[in-house]
Amino acid sequence: MLKAICSSKDLTTNSYYSCVSDLIDCNQLNKLKSITHHVSTTRFQHCVNVSYYSYIVCRKFGLNARSAARAGLLHDLFYYDRKEYNASRQKWQVSHSKHHSMQAVSNACELTSVTALEKDMIEKHMWPLTRSKPSYKETYIITIIDKYCAVLEFCVPNVQKLMRRKAR
Repeated sequence: MLKAICSSKDLTTNSYYSCVSDLIDCNQLNKLKSITHHVSTTRFQHCVNVSYYSYIVCRKFGLNARSAARAGLLHDLFYYDRKEYNASRQKWQVSHSKHHSMQAVSNACELTSVTALEKDMIEKHMWPLTRSKPSYKETYIITIIDKYCAVLEFCVPNVQKLMRRKAR
């Protein structure tokens, strides 16, 4: 069952899934299932979380929810270890925040057709760290949702552990 963090819904049975069904099972995204991200989750699960909640918020505001779902799923489509990148980075190289979003766009374009909106969302999801200001409302949303999901991914497992300890 495909789920987003803090949701009990099976994402394969609702309108969200029709936006990403051509991408969700591809080899490039499946590789992300083995990469730890934000301590307690995988990069794949993080991308699903961002994708689903960006879709929900954009749909609520009458924005392009389909592009938000797709860009959310592809926004962290890179395979290197960020800690290793930062440790070996030369002063002239761009930071991980900018590099991974450029790498994700490149990988996304190899995988599927990416619209200008989706490209903006993927490239600028780390704003304001990337300095280039988002060009669309949807990009601001994915930027906020990415941070929201990161906080959930750090906090929820710790709260669950604490609750289990108190229950003993």
